[in-house]
Amino acid sequence: MPKMIEILDEELMQMLQRDDIKAVSLIYRKYWETMYLAAFNLTKNNALSEDIVQDVFVGLWEKRKNIIINKSIRSYLYTSTVFKVYDHFRKNKKMIKDELFDDFNKKIESFTPEAKLIHKELIDYIESIIDQLPPKSKDVFTLSRNEHLSNKEISEQLGISQRTVEWHISKALKLIRTSMGLTLSAEFILFLIQNKG
Repeated sequence: MPKMIEILDEELMQMLQRDDIKAVSLIYRKYWETMYLAAFNLTKNNALSEDIVQDVFVGLWEKRKNIIINKSIRSYLYTSTVFKVYDHFRKNKKMIKDELFDDFNKKIESFTPEAKLIHKELIDYIESIIDQLPPKSKDVFTLSRNEHLSNKEISEQLGISQRTVEWHISKALKLIRTSMGLTLSAEFILFLIQNKG
């Protein structure tokens, strides 16, 4: 068996899709520390961070036949980990406001250099997807997410109906979800876009 570090992500994904449980072990050894540190920097809770990483790997195994990874396993796992943290905080609305939203960018600063790089790659990837949108969809999405305009304000500014504004935003979010190969909530995608770090 080749050394773990020499096994490429593509090979690991092929092993995973062939139901080779060793793939999970190899992926775990390769990426668990980055995932754990990302979770811990956001939660500041050792046990919760370990549970989140465990949940991500269980999900990886359970969804192995249907996973489409368009970037890298590392980016996929990082995004899944941050989503699990977000989901944990979301279950307590006050907690997400006080402990995640208000401090997210500060917490990103405490990430390891590798985690910061992965986060930057993720944001750059999302922005590259947004850049691929048709011009009108891109304009609507940018006004909505970067300028924080309401659907009514966008409608008036662009001379289109509010329903058309909603359609463009929905289309953009669907493209981002599909391109990332993850089933992420629209709320989480918007959270990432608004908290670029």
